Amino acid sequence: MDAPGVLHHVMVRGIEKSDIFQDDADRIAFLSRIGQLVVSTKTRIPAWALMPNHVHLLLFSGPQGISQFMRRLLTGYALYFNRRHHRSGHLFQNRYRSIVCEEEAYLLELVRYIHLNPLRGDVVGSLKELEKYPWSGHAVLMGLTKNDWQEKDYILRRFHRERTEAVRAYAGFVADGEDRGRRPELTEDRNRGGWSRVLTLREDGGRLEQGGRVLGDEDFVSEILRQADDRLMRQLSIGKRHDVMHRVIRETCADEEVNEQELRHGGQRRKVSELRARIAWRLSREWGISMAEIARQLGVSTSGIANAIRTMERKVKSE
Repeated sequence: MDAPGVLHHVMVRGIEKSDIFQDDADRIAFLSRIGQLVVSTKTRIPAWALMPNHVHLLLFSGPQGISQFMRRLLTGYALYFNRRHHRSGHLFQNRYRSIVCEEEAYLLELVRYIHLNPLRGDVVGSLKELEKYPWSGHAVLMGLTKNDWQEKDYILRRFHRERTEAVRAYAGFVADGEDRGRRPELTEDRNRGGWSRVLTLREDGGRLEQGGRVLGDEDFVSEILRQADDRLMRQLSIGKRHDVMHRVIRETCADEEVNEQELRHGGQRRKVSELRARIAWRLSREWGISMAEIARQLGVSTSGIANAIRTMERKVKSE
């Protein structure tokens, strides 16, 4: 559920595992954009880590959810990066992955996991080096680096009311997690334990990429799913099905650099056919729009849409 105040663990990766930062100037530019957006969108960020080819952000969404924040951050940075390094094309693998998390149960675990990423990924060699690493929020919580937009006090107060004691307790908490290794239950897309599938909502009423997850106990997961379904049903009842189809087609074509008219008029190039299948699957499974309606918008027969959706179902299950 992309609603104000919801805790999200967001992961962004470079396309084909490529680096998204080439030097410190890139990292500074990325963090500068975050700082500006935190203010304008009222997003709160208690933990973050920049790695060579990916980024972890732990954030509480602002009044308009996380979609606007992430789109402005990634689009703006990609344009900057391509211009500065004389390249073109996509920089990020898809858009981003977001996991909705139950705050009380997982906030501190996620802060620790994210801030240990540079050590776990061999970017730094020890906890002492991690304290000096300027590209994660750990040094900020340790009081060794300043960062006006990070939610430092919100985290430290969970350890102690007095700042010195809080920092000491936080440092011990992080050290206790050093030997835990990877924590797939905090990042992976597979259902396990308290995880459940959910299709979260975009700021415009649509849904984010299929496969968003919720991390929490049964009651928390059920409530998030109920809120998402209620919000979606309210919006669909207003009669936005036609607008939804046009929006999904327009945005997906723009993202994949495919001519919308070619898609709508039955173009059979492989890239166009694959994109049509993805769009049909989203409109059917995420929005409940009939195959006949989808077929009319995509310029093919209803049976063609049915086949495309079956193909996508097999692909999704195999991933």
